[in-house]
Amino acid sequence: GFFKIVAKKESFTNQGFTKQYTSARLNSKFAFTYGRVDARAKLPTGAGTWPAIWMLGKNINEPGGFFSSQFGTTNWPATGEIDIMEHWGNNPNVIHGSIHTTSSFGSTINSKTINVSQVSSTFHIYSIIWDEEKIQFLVDDVPFYSYNPTIKNASTWPFDKPQYLLLNIAMGGVGGAIDPAFTESSMEIDYVRVYQKGVIS
Repeated sequence: GFFKIVAKKESFTNQGFTKQYTSARLNSKFAFTYGRVDARAKLPTGAGTWPAIWMLGKNINEPGGFFSSQFGTTNWPATGEIDIMEHWGNNPNVIHGSIHTTSSFGSTINSKTINVSQVSSTFHIYSIIWDEEKIQFLVDDVPFYSYNPTIKNASTWPFDKPQYLLLNIAMGGVGGAIDPAFTESSMEIDYVRVYQKGVIS
């Protein structure tokens, strides 16, 4: 079957805050350096949805993070962030691939988009190929962005250390104003695969 992350309109109180929507974020317990990631997914629909397939440095200092107690020595964005796929519900069928580092974060300049048909009704494969020199972004094996800074240092290239995968749907934010009629929508994941040269598990 498929793994589904579901965003729902429902009231939920946690840590003293009441929110009007619920969803989930899956943090993997596997970290790696270099390789290819393929994630075959169908995205949620509706203004305000903000699904993402992304990566963070294993060394991130994040409360509750799986690796934080042992490896959490570095704050974001110095850990590096690789956004394999982001989709903003108020701009349907436009897929973003982005990089965040201390040299470029927030309103990052290290980002490109590609138009992809029927992302919410059809499965597509969202990928990166990451090596010592660059990170290439692809959809359905079609490259649309390559991050390859001329000068590689801690500010521009924290991507020489292990990263781990995350899957989630956020609501609002850059996803746009949430449609008042929104009730529920899912991101369906068929698979996430990591390939590494010379690594047999």
